[in-house]
Amino acid sequence: MAMNYSAKEEADGHPSGVLGSMPGGSGVGGAAGGAGAGAAGGASKSRKPDNTAFKQQRLPAWQPILTAGTVLPAFFVIGLIFIPIGIGIFVTSNNIREYEIDYTGTEPGSPCNKCLNVSWNSTPCHCTIYFTLEQPFESNVFMYYGLSNFYQNHRRYVKSRDDSQLNGDNSSLFNPSKECEPYRTSEEKPIAPCGAIANSMFNDTLTLFRIEPNENNPVPIHLTKKGIAWWTDKNVKFRNPTGDTKNLTVLFQGTSKPVNWRKPVYMLDSDADNNGFINEDFIVWMRTAALPTFRKLYRLIERQDNLHPTLPAGNYSLEIAYNYPVHSFDGRKRMILSTISWMGGKNPFLGIAYITVGSICFFLGVVLLIIHHKYGNRNNSADIPN
Repeated sequence: MAMNYSAKEEADGHPSGVLGSMPGGSGVGGAAGGAGAGAAGGASKSRKPDNTAFKQQRLPAWQPILTAGTVLPAFFVIGLIFIPIGIGIFVTSNNIREYEIDYTGTEPGSPCNKCLNVSWNSTPCHCTIYFTLEQPFESNVFMYYGLSNFYQNHRRYVKSRDDSQLNGDNSSLFNPSKECEPYRTSEEKPIAPCGAIANSMFNDTLTLFRIEPNENNPVPIHLTKKGIAWWTDKNVKFRNPTGDTKNLTVLFQGTSKPVNWRKPVYMLDSDADNNGFINEDFIVWMRTAALPTFRKLYRLIERQDNLHPTLPAGNYSLEIAYNYPVHSFDGRKRMILSTISWMGGKNPFLGIAYITVGSICFFLGVVLLIIHHKYGNRNNSADIPN
């Protein structure tokens, strides 16, 4: 005869009346035993999962059936797509012109060797490096400075700034964040801008000249110093403090310059639109790099017309006001001239990666096709005796 179970009985693990049917048990005893077991089951929480599709693993599922007819075309398609893309990216990267000069001065014969031991507060040291461009730079040229072995990604370094102060908040200007310690105050005055990032701002001055064959004096190359920072940084994140006057000397009165700076923040540039916290050299430096070897945009060299290259092939000189010390932490300094393309600066890795992945997929497709052609038609089922 069929027996109905209640939810309570199912939780207990047996139906009521079972004890009563056992030998030596009475109906009353069975009822009492059933009541006692029910009370005990009610007191302890059942570990059985809820009867839902999710907890009982009854959700609908789908998985592809991997066969030679589906896997082999996928390998060939990936290979045929990735290889041309990789070749295009690699060729584009190789067409980018780039020239790099290391002017650290660690080598005894380097023109900047005399400046190697310069310190933050010492007199600026000047040196000149001559170089030759074998090929012209046709389009706009981007001039970078590069540093090596400089860890801008250190947690304490990254946090050592006050974004409210940099955004022009007057209260933060005179009461900087404690994250800026130990570069928060100097001579009992608040530092503006405060923090280790601002205190270590790159301050070498780089000037480029072209040496004409029939000219006695080198011709200076016009370097554009505006337009090198991100628009959002220049117009949103960084703002000068506000007041009754636009005179930055008055607005920053009562603050102190960073310890390693040679001049206060309101004297970074004679152009009012590029001075103070909105100075683009300062903004570029404040965007910290993720790796210890990095480059930051220093200047732009814009093409004047379509008839002449921006930097013709020939002889040039780089004059350096060597102010930034790197010898103490075994760092290196570089100047980089580079054009760009639709994919950015020179970077052959992406093209090589696409070509490598595409070649591996195509090769595996050929190997698997041969294996399938050779062994796919064999009857691999085992003979089962009757």
